[in-house]
Amino acid sequence: MAQRDAELPVAVFDSGVGGLTVLHECLVSLPQEDFVYLGDTARFPYGDRTAQQLVGFARELAEILLADGAKLLVVACNSASSAALPALREELADKVPVVGVVRPESRLAAAHTRNARVGLLATPATVASGAYERALRTAAPGAELHAVASAELASLIQEGGEVDERTLACVEGACRPLKSAGVDTLILGCTHYPLVRPVLQRELGRSVSIVSSGEAIADEVERELRAADLLRDERRRGVYRFLATGDPEGFRRLGTRFLQLPIGEVRHVEVEPERRAAA
Repeated sequence: MAQRDAELPVAVFDSGVGGLTVLHECLVSLPQEDFVYLGDTARFPYGDRTAQQLVGFARELAEILLADGAKLLVVACNSASSAALPALREELADKVPVVGVVRPESRLAAAHTRNARVGLLATPATVASGAYERALRTAAPGAELHAVASAELASLIQEGGEVDERTLACVEGACRPLKSAGVDTLILGCTHYPLVRPVLQRELGRSVSIVSSGEAIADEVERELRAADLLRDERRRGVYRFLATGDPEGFRRLGTRFLQLPIGEVRHVEVEPERRAAA
């Protein structure tokens, strides 16, 4: 791998604003680091995309971010991570390390479960990929994964309104098979879901541990940077900036709720017209 500059930012991309829940944890855990975040809001949602589309989107977003320089790439989107992470790691092996959400979350779930019954709530694309089954099998060979695909929940959350009866009904329906399976740990397989974590916890009960990607990714990013001797001086205060493929003002307004920190200027970036048309 080529020599990297510790002063470069950590780059993060997601299908929309959901990955800001991951960025929030990274900013808390690594306040000395600089971050750049790209939200592909023009093509949200990713949950019903084909694997081929997701690989194409991921390659394009990675190229945009790396053109400005980065020392590590985080694929915050579960759907993109499930479909495209192996390809990105292979293609970028000589440039930057690539961190995805699947393996870190699976390791956390393996550490939390007591009865070896782990639930997964995710988009249809993520569930169909089988990535979490493979990762959990490695982390906890004896564990069972009970996956539930929701085509609606991420979009309901992305709308940015109050938690309403539609959201409650969606959560209740998704949790029903998880409760029947007796899971004691739930992986939130979409970066949007932490915003309804209290609703999920109430539905499942306090005995069920909920694992989200933010904490898992923050630990993984720190581990990668430390291993490569790329951590910044802890005495400095890092900065963060934002790019969006859709409306910058819409991103800023909605994203503040997800990040729980101020969002200043958001720069618009273009994606390939034919890919946008195909989406």
